[in-house]
Amino acid sequence: MKELRYLNKYFVKYRYRVILGVIIVACAKIFSLFTPRLIGDVITLVANQISNPVDVANFKTAIGLKILFILGAAIATGIFTFLMRQTLINVSRYIEFDLKNEIYEHYQRLCLPFYKQNRTGDLINRISEDVGKVRMYVGPALMYTINMVTLFIVALAYMYSKAPSLTLYTIIPLPILSFSIYFLSKFIHKRSTIVQEQLSTLTSATQEIFSGITVTKAYALEEETEDNFTDLSNDQRQKRLNLSKTQAFFFPLMLLLIGTSNLLVIYIGGQQYISGEITELGTIAEFIIYVNMLTWPVASVGWVTSLVQQAEASQKRINAFLKQKPSVFNTQKKASVIKGKIAFENVHFTYQDTNIEALKGVDFTIEEGKTLAVIGKTGSGKTTILELIGRMYNTTKGDIKIDGVSIENVNLYSLRDSIGYVPQDPFLFSDTLNNNIKFGKNKASDQDVIQAAKDAVVHDNIINFSKGYDTVLGERGITLSGGQKQRVSIARAFIKSPKILLLDDCLSAVDTETEEQILNNIEKISKNTTTVIVSHRISSVKNADHIIVLDDGQIIQEGTHNQLVRRNGYYKTLYKKQLQEFSS
Repeated sequence: MKELRYLNKYFVKYRYRVILGVIIVACAKIFSLFTPRLIGDVITLVANQISNPVDVANFKTAIGLKILFILGAAIATGIFTFLMRQTLINVSRYIEFDLKNEIYEHYQRLCLPFYKQNRTGDLINRISEDVGKVRMYVGPALMYTINMVTLFIVALAYMYSKAPSLTLYTIIPLPILSFSIYFLSKFIHKRSTIVQEQLSTLTSATQEIFSGITVTKAYALEEETEDNFTDLSNDQRQKRLNLSKTQAFFFPLMLLLIGTSNLLVIYIGGQQYISGEITELGTIAEFIIYVNMLTWPVASVGWVTSLVQQAEASQKRINAFLKQKPSVFNTQKKASVIKGKIAFENVHFTYQDTNIEALKGVDFTIEEGKTLAVIGKTGSGKTTILELIGRMYNTTKGDIKIDGVSIENVNLYSLRDSIGYVPQDPFLFSDTLNNNIKFGKNKASDQDVIQAAKDAVVHDNIINFSKGYDTVLGERGITLSGGQKQRVSIARAFIKSPKILLLDDCLSAVDTETEEQILNNIEKISKNTTTVIVSHRISSVKNADHIIVLDDGQIIQEGTHNQLVRRNGYYKTLYKKQLQEFSS
């Protein structure tokens, strides 16, 4: 239960609702106990009437009143039971809402390495399936536990006051029940954990299959992926069956023990009535009803125990994520004003997951409003520079300064809010084109969206769609071509009017004519914007104020385009090669 202690803060938050629920449960159980007593009184009246007849009219009046009281008690019990569910089940929904939000907010705070190490399907499963299991603990499991405890206390107290020895015989099976629950709960907990982990694997595999459906079809691997999915599904089915087999022991065991209690009531109670220890025949009937009233609470012990064990297994998985601390966090609470000057001072960076040293002593300075181009071979560290400017990671060694202030002392949210970032692999949401572009600036007008699209040279493509800017894209923008996705992503950055514009090889899928138009627009609209362009094309970087050439994480050349083409080295070689390719 120690994993579930994490939820105590929510119980404290909704303590008044929980307390009210407990009071309502107590009232419901108290009213429910009137019915057996009244039925017992009716049986006693009938037995007395048979053995010692009295006035028929008085007998009918007494029976009629008892029946009215039974109806009244039943109605009151029903009302309080309804209120009990409305109170305690609602609390579980509030806690479910809060817990999902807490997990989502924590996901948002965690850094890129976390998402590289964990599969999307597993993350989704923890915020959906695992939280659902936890809700069953804070809702139905809690409600039935309170219900059971209250009923046992009230019922057994009354039963003991009526017939102490008969009550003791009746509860003989309960210790056996407790031992059985303790023994079986260990297996349920173990198998619940296995089921949840396997479900995460299945969810992750399904998500990857659907995301990569284009590749699957292109390579005609539908049958193979179906076989793999079937194997995972069979594994999940078997693990769920193993859990169900363990859980299946509970209910037969409960019914056996309750049946044993009924037999004891009838036999022992009958003996005590014959001997005169019990004076009213209705007492035996009361005890039989009480035992059967306890049937569901006792039977639900197994079900509740199963819910608690599954919830603990799920909460343990949730806690494992919630305990992870982001390596990048905001250290400056006060908002920062970003102007755009960027300086790298002997920056080293190593990726912890792969231990690859991406940058080795990189130094450069970009003045506010100027353009820096970064060029180099694949894996030379170009994208890493952009990620460090956006502080997706902290440097391993050295410092990055924004407007002369160490980046770690700049408000993280002010920094990122001032950046327009176009990644190498553009990501578009399954939403309208209008909303995808406005993602960079939610309050932008439709005219702003159109202007950004024009600057990104994608407006003409959009208006040719049947629904124009209201066209809804498929998952990850699959509706669009590669070049269109890049340009929509550029429009998203443009509409933000950022102080720092980061372009990560985002023109690789467009033709040279369109590239030239976009570069001219970038030059026009980014006069007061510090721009960093990463590219493999000389045509994309030639107009930059300063160009650095990276190789194996180190700057091997730097200068303007005119300076670099006059020097022997990587830049001049690449320039000549691309010039020949363009000429041919």
